[in-house]
Amino acid sequence: MRETPLVLHVLGARPNFVKAAPVVRGLAELGAAAEGSGDGAGFALRQGIIHTGQHYDALMSDVFFADLGLPEPIANLGVGSGTHARQTAALLTGLEDVITEHRPDLVVVYGDVNSTLAAILVCAKLGVPTAHVEAGLRSFDRTMPEEINRVVTDALADILLCTSPDAVAHLANEGVDPRKVHFVGNPMIDSLFAALPSLDPERVRTRLGLPTRYAVATLHRPGNVDDAEAAREVVSAVREVSELVPIVVPLHPRGRTRLAEAGLVTGGNLTIIDPLGYLDFLSLVKGAALVVTDSGGVQEETTMLGVPCLTVRPNTERPITITHGTNLLVTPATLPAAAAKALADGAVTPTGELPPLWDGKAGPRIARVIAAWLRGDNLAPAAAQTVRTSADD
Repeated sequence: MRETPLVLHVLGARPNFVKAAPVVRGLAELGAAAEGSGDGAGFALRQGIIHTGQHYDALMSDVFFADLGLPEPIANLGVGSGTHARQTAALLTGLEDVITEHRPDLVVVYGDVNSTLAAILVCAKLGVPTAHVEAGLRSFDRTMPEEINRVVTDALADILLCTSPDAVAHLANEGVDPRKVHFVGNPMIDSLFAALPSLDPERVRTRLGLPTRYAVATLHRPGNVDDAEAAREVVSAVREVSELVPIVVPLHPRGRTRLAEAGLVTGGNLTIIDPLGYLDFLSLVKGAALVVTDSGGVQEETTMLGVPCLTVRPNTERPITITHGTNLLVTPATLPAAAAKALADGAVTPTGELPPLWDGKAGPRIARVIAAWLRGDNLAPAAAQTVRTSADD
């Protein structure tokens, strides 16, 4: 280990940027504390971002660096889109070059995208230690490419950082060494809390020409987009919901053509727009009467913003957004009726409680775990940790 260790963060898609920002900030604060204190407080380290370019659209990538205050990346691979095999192959070769050049002491990966999978494979082959933020999430659906990425990443990572108690339980059931596992809360919520003062639903609504009451829809999962018949079914259901409330759809570059062919085009009560930046999208969601999505991150954001969320998927790796949030799983067939009920009832949280440790302090917790690991401290496993309130931190 070098005297001033190097930590690299591999980011490639919108959710990665949102999750990484609090971690980058938390590590920077530890470094600043080390420089400004002579009593051993903080921990001196260097860090950098590798941007894989998996989300190559400026509205899905560049704007997030500005909105989230992320530093400029040390490398941008610019891999763009492609089939899973072609994209992952480009990621593997590009990441191997960058990681071999910089020889980091730790690489931090986020979520379940192909950039995450490629980074964990490269680091495992090169003998570079890794940490996985959002470890242990499981949909138990191996037809989802993201589920494969989650399982492989958790099998190879040296530090597993969990956002919810069920994630800790999944890893225990899989026989993962508990010394690797740490329950730290959800850094995506840190970013949301930091953004709240800047959100302006009225400004975004007015700019887009939306009525006072509207819904938001986001669709990009392969199960809803890649198959023509599945795309037609979900688009038909969304169009039926638009008869109840005007819907705006910030359309993800992935699947844009397929969804348009299925009829997801501007007309009537349906408005298709380009992707939005982080602050504008959160503002749009905050002002919405309803959100229809297949995105994991949006399930979490609606839970914290108190907006009814209907997730068009047969399962979710984030069941805590159902038990402690505003989320409900639907099919295209049940979506219109569920939307009518949600519009009538508003947001309902079954337990009346927010998920544990979704308190805006996950970034500093993750930074402390990483610093302790780099120092070689003997960390307590998740099984020995208690779920603490924000007052404990």
